[in-house]
Amino acid sequence: MGEGRSQTNREAQTDAGKSLPTPVLWFSRSQLIFGVQSWNSSPRCIPRPGSEKIVGQMFTAEEWEAIELSLWVATWAVVASLPLAIPLGYFLARWKRPSKWLIETAVNLPLVLPPVVTGYILLVLFGSQGGLGGPLEHWLGIHIAFSWIGAALAAGVVSFPLMVRTIRIAFSGVDERLEGVARTLGSGPLDTFLSVSLPLAFRGVLAGSMLAFARSLGEFGATIMLAGNIPGRTQTIPTAVFSLVQTPGGVSRSGRLVLVSVLLACLTLAVSEILERRRQRRESA
Repeated sequence: MGEGRSQTNREAQTDAGKSLPTPVLWFSRSQLIFGVQSWNSSPRCIPRPGSEKIVGQMFTAEEWEAIELSLWVATWAVVASLPLAIPLGYFLARWKRPSKWLIETAVNLPLVLPPVVTGYILLVLFGSQGGLGGPLEHWLGIHIAFSWIGAALAAGVVSFPLMVRTIRIAFSGVDERLEGVARTLGSGPLDTFLSVSLPLAFRGVLAGSMLAFARSLGEFGATIMLAGNIPGRTQTIPTAVFSLVQTPGGVSRSGRLVLVSVLLACLTLAVSEILERRRQRRESA
């Protein structure tokens, strides 16, 4: 009797599974990036039906991992930088004191420092024995060095000056009289910023984000110092090309990654330029 009920239950579960649409079945069997993946593991995109065959014809597994990780790292570098870059850009656009050059120098320092030097400083700070990396690893279990988080941090620091500079220019183009009118109508500083300043500078913020994204995709020196060059874990497109050209026949085999890097850079720069020109046309109108 018990065996009959078990058989009936199994058949019911099978019939229920067959009745589900194919996308639901596929989605239920896929890993959710934010639900399953831990901070210290290598990121993976959710596989799509048939995508493995298409990707396998264009790239090797190692090449696709490098492309996937580069996009992941660049995205997080921009997302993590924006909450600091937006208020800092606004502050630099509105602050008129002569000592402002000190802050601008500190912000633009990663732009002129050799990326390897920037990576060395980050490694000293965020390594396992560093002043910031040690407490993060001990108390929160977050490993910065030699992980994809370190790659995102290095890319974010190097691209941060480009983002802040573009955002500062965008806020400088916002008429301060409009902010003054909003304040006379009872809006506080935060309300004025969110309802007037930020919407008017929004295209400039997007342009700065795209520019930082393009720079993050091409980051090499700071990344290899802080995150290393671990295939499938911290190896991005630039570090993968660096590894390939050191092997026999690697110069020709790295051509696909070089082409992808050029196409991604051209696409993001084109979008950034379009947004910047629209902003300039709006200001001149």
